[in-house]
This record gives sequence, C-alpha cells and structure tokens, in this order.
Amino acid sequence: MFAGIDEVDWASMEHAYGPADDVPVLLRGLASADPAERESALDAMYGAVHHQGDVYACTLACIPFLFELVVDPGVQDRGSIVELLTSIGGIDLAEDDEDEIGEDEIEGAANYAMAAAAVTAGAGVFCELVADEDPGVRLAAPLALAALHSRPARVLTLLRERLPVEPEDEIRLALVEAAGRVALRHRPVAGQAADWLSRLAAEAYAPGLRLAALAQLARCAPDVLPDGVVPLVSGLLRELRSRPAGRDPEGFAGPGERAASPTLVGQVRALRAEETAGRSAPWATDLLRTLHGGLDNRVEDRTALLTDQLRSPDPWQRIDAVRMSSVLMRSWRGVYDEPVRLMGELLGDPEPRLAEAAAHALEELHSLAVPAADALAARVAAAPDAWVRRWASGPPALGPAVNALARAGDARVLPALAAALEQSEVPHDVGYAIGYLGEAAAPLAGILRRRLGEVGLDEGAYDRASPLLAGLTALRAGEAAGEVLRVLRGAPEYRGEWLRTAALRALDAFGPAAARAADELRALVRRGGTTATEAAEALWSVEGDAAAVLPVLLEGLRSRRVHDCRAAAGVLGRLGPAAAVAAPGLRALLAHGELWLRVDAAIALSGVTGRDDESVPVLLDAWEHDRHTRVRIAGHLARTGPAGAGSEVARVLRAELRSVRRHNALDGGCGSHDIHEDEKLLALCRRALGTDTGQGTTS
Repeated sequence: MFAGIDEVDWASMEHAYGPADDVPVLLRGLASADPAERESALDAMYGAVHHQGDVYACTLACIPFLFELVVDPGVQDRGSIVELLTSIGGIDLAEDDEDEIGEDEIEGAANYAMAAAAVTAGAGVFCELVADEDPGVRLAAPLALAALHSRPARVLTLLRERLPVEPEDEIRLALVEAAGRVALRHRPVAGQAADWLSRLAAEAYAPGLRLAALAQLARCAPDVLPDGVVPLVSGLLRELRSRPAGRDPEGFAGPGERAASPTLVGQVRALRAEETAGRSAPWATDLLRTLHGGLDNRVEDRTALLTDQLRSPDPWQRIDAVRMSSVLMRSWRGVYDEPVRLMGELLGDPEPRLAEAAAHALEELHSLAVPAADALAARVAAAPDAWVRRWASGPPALGPAVNALARAGDARVLPALAAALEQSEVPHDVGYAIGYLGEAAAPLAGILRRRLGEVGLDEGAYDRASPLLAGLTALRAGEAAGEVLRVLRGAPEYRGEWLRTAALRALDAFGPAAARAADELRALVRRGGTTATEAAEALWSVEGDAAAVLPVLLEGLRSRRVHDCRAAAGVLGRLGPAAAVAAPGLRALLAHGELWLRVDAAIALSGVTGRDDESVPVLLDAWEHDRHTRVRIAGHLARTGPAGAGSEVARVLRAELRSVRRHNALDGGCGSHDIHEDEKLLALCRRALGTDTGQGTTS
C-alpha cells in the first residue's frame, strides 16, 4: 500500500493551511489501527486537504491512495473514506457555473473537473463495495455510485439486486436514496427509477423502506406519488412508532454511535448520537425532510402531514414536526392555523426540548402566531423566571414566549415587558417588542421615560438607551421629549452618532409634542452632514416649516454618498409639494446605478409632484430585479392607490398575491423577521389593490 507516495512532491503543493508535506502522514493515519489516529487524520483531511469542499493539487494527488485504502479489507472505517472520495469527486460544475467563472477561479474549477474525472474513472470499485463485509462501507457505497458512476442503468440494476439480500435497515434505506439520486442526476433513467420506487412504496415492505421510497419519489417524480400520500405517510409513521427505541433490530451501529472525540468529525458524530438517542427510527427524520422537500409547493399536503405529526404520541416526531413547520412557514404562504394551535399546546409539554422548540418556532411567526396566543399567554404567566434570558456575554434578551406573544400583538404580555424594563440591564429587544403592541403598550411609557432619565451618558449609553428609545419611538410618547433631548445633547463620543440617530427618530415620531427640541434641531441642521438630514426630518415633524429644512435636504441630495442621498430623498418625499423645487434633482437620480437610491428617488418624486407616471416604471423595474425592494414599493403603492384594474401595477400586485412562495424565501438561509416582512407585503399589496378586508395577512 502507498507505493510511490514518497515520490510525490508534496512540499511543492499547498492545502488550506500551508505546505502539503504533511499529507502522507494523514493518508497513513487513515490506515492506522488506532481509532483516535484514524479520526484525527480524517478530520485533517476535511479541514485542510478538502477544506470546505475545496480541491487543491494535493487533493488530486491523494485520490489514488484513497482508492487503495477503500479496497483493502484490512483498513478500518473505510466507509468514511468512501464518503471523502464521494465529496472530492462529486462537485459537478454546470454549464451556467462555467460561464460565471472568473480568471482567479479558473485553477480551482479545473481542479474540480479533474477530481470528478479521476474519482469517476475509479467508481467501478464501488460496485463491489455494496456487498462488502463492513456495514459502514455498504452504507456509503450506494450514494458514491449515485454521485459518481457514469453508467446509471447499471447502478440501478445493482441497487435493485442488492436490496433483497441486504440485512441492515439503514443500508437498505441508503440503496433507496441512491436510486432517487440517480434519477435526479440522469433524467433518461428517471422513469425506471420511479417505477421501482413506486413498487417499493406500494408492496408489503417494512414501513421505513416504504417511507424512503415515497420520499425519493417526491424528489425525482412527484407526479407519480400515489393519491392520498398524506394518510399513507401518517400510517407508516404510526407503524414506525410501534418499534422499540434504541438500536436497529439487527444491531447495526451507524457512524453516529461511536464515542465522542476532540476532533470536529467526532463532535459532529457525538451531536448526532445525542440527537438520535432513544428514537425508534432516527432516520425517519431525514426521510420526512426529503419528502417535504420533494412535495415543494404542495403546501396543503405538507401542512396536513405536519398537523398529523404534531399530534403524534412520539415526542421525537412532534419535535421534528415543529422544526419542519418552521421551515415550511418561512418559505411558503398558506393557512397554518391548526399547526400553529398545536404548537401552542406543546408549550406545556413535559419534555423541555419540545416546549423550547415550540416557543422558538412561534417567535418567528409574528401575526401568524395568533392561534397560539392563549397558550403563549399561559406559558408567559406560568414562567416569570423565563421572561428575560441572560448570557455569558452580550446583553440580556426577552424569552422566546414573551417575544412571540408581543409579536402577535397580544396585550397580555405587558406585565412581562414591564418587569423586563425594571431589570438592572434592560433586554436589548424590549423596545422592538413594544412596537408590535401599538396603543395597547401605552401604560409602559412612564417606565420607559423614567429608565431613560436614569441612563448615564457614558460609553455604555447607547446600549442602555437604545431599547428605551425604540420603545418610546413606537409609542410616539411625546411626554418624554425632555428625556430624549437630554440624551441627544449629552451623547458621548463612543457610539454617539448611533445614539443621536435613535434620539432623533424618537423626536421625529413625537412630532409637535417635541416642540421644546426645535432649537436643538435647528442647530443640528446647520451643522450639515448625515445628522443634519436626520435632524431636518425631525424638525419637519415638529414644526412643518419647509423653508427651515429644504436647504440641507437639497444639499444632501447632491451628496456623492449614496446613504446621504437616500436619506435626503426620503425626507423630501415626506414634505410633498412643499419640496417641489427638489423635483429636478430627484428626477436625475432615477437613472442612478444604485437600485435602492432609484427606488427612494422615485417614491420621493411621486410625493413632491403628486404624479406617478415617471416613478412607476422605475419602481416596477426594481420590483422585478430585487425582491427585497417589494415591501418598500408596496408601501408606497398602498399610500397612493388603489391601482387601476387594468394597469401594470395591478398586474404585478396580483401576481405577487397569487404566488405561493414567500418573496424573501432563501434556500439554506433565513431571518427571524422573514415571515413578518412577507405577510406585511401581502397586506400592502391587497391595500394597494383596494381589496384589504382587514381579516389578516395570510394569502
């Protein structure tokens, strides 16, 4: 083994952390009889030689030696090496990707291509490994074949032949998953794969195998899923619940059951083992995720399935359902009242991880959490020790149930917020929570005002004052103008600009009630710069004197800084016809290279001219090119609407309302306010069309 390894000029190559002269040691470590040494070597292979999926020259040089390792029955943990080879050779650059490769990426792309070619050329060995004596090898081999072998028909035949004789449940599931991956990668054989999967789903196989077949059908051939797939899956889940918890009946110990180690690979395995401990069918979670991904925009089916899962007597199926519900609701619009209500019931579950997961899921729903409001209110009232969360570092925060109840706009959260405001260190998010309650939170104004008056104007002033200022801004509590003015005048140098911005926003919200701040605002306006624009906005709200603010706003509109231009445009739009003199400057910005500035200028131009003919084309173009502009644009259209029935604006708004996909849904990423922003968009679209019934925001 390893013939010629010392003849490779490893020192001339590099990996993620420098010279690759340590790679021979790592390769030999993979063959070690010591489990800790093997794991350390594998960890380093992923961490340096194949760092975050990258392929270096040294990665390519490793491939022949990795193949030597996987075919040697004397090497232990060969399944992990099969997975490593699959990862190295499995990156397939599509034609679109190749067109987008820059000059500095050419070498990396060439390495990916050479790795794919090299591993694919040797993929025939995986055909033999599907019958290897080592269960870990048999578990990894099917997916390696699906990802790398160039003869898909042969792979499908091999998978079909292996399934009846494979004794291990988890490996049988891998064979089925591989068939789905082959179908996705090689569309000409998708029909053959779907036929086999359909038979597996329909015939008298074990429930886990049938569920796996349905999951893969949803991925590669959703049109051939059987009718009534939801009750069918629910029945299979009930069968799985009847299995005893713990190891598979055959005693197969998967990779997640090994002892933890200090390596990253070991820590991942330990976390997986902890997550799956005690489950009767731990792999069912992955199957359900795959099924949900395949069902895609069939929101009603997915909601019905999750509703059934949330009612399961198995706490693990319920916790999986909570997590999957979050994924569904963040990405797709629908009617979710029943699963939300059921998540509310889980807040009182004796399993703390389940109750915690439900609270966090409801926290993201904002107005969609209303069906769970009673349960949230009960949870908040019963657990005052969970109203505020403290961390080893960073400011405290509101507990998830408190946040969820506030975001649902429920006034029963007021005692918790009042208590949070009395803490020695106020939670950083309490001001934003107050903003969701509207006038119902007015009783908190006195506490906010008192606590703001107590804030010392030192280097920690911003952290202590900003949540209080946010709350007062939301309440438009003009009686606090004196306390806000004290902060504005005494802002320290450290984060002073941020603190002044927060104070000016509060004075802007107070309007004429902040008349005592007018002299201070005029002085700030005369200073010029970004703060001058913010002060001008507040001064306009306080006095309504266009002559006092127009000079600095026109100057800001001419700034070379996009941020300053946008700020000035926003205020000019609020002035309306009183800022008609700004129309030429705003008109010139409609062709600016920065899209968001074009949007702000178009909205402002509409405000100062009272016409939309110049603005609408710019706004619709931005709507199409950047979905994140849609809430801002829809807000403007709602203020100026209703849109004409046959207009292009109406067509765009109706198309948005018909879409099932949330406008800000991202694959592989999410934000805590994504659902709120999308529901806000839907409400604004209906208002702009004149069809807002006031019956909620769900499409």
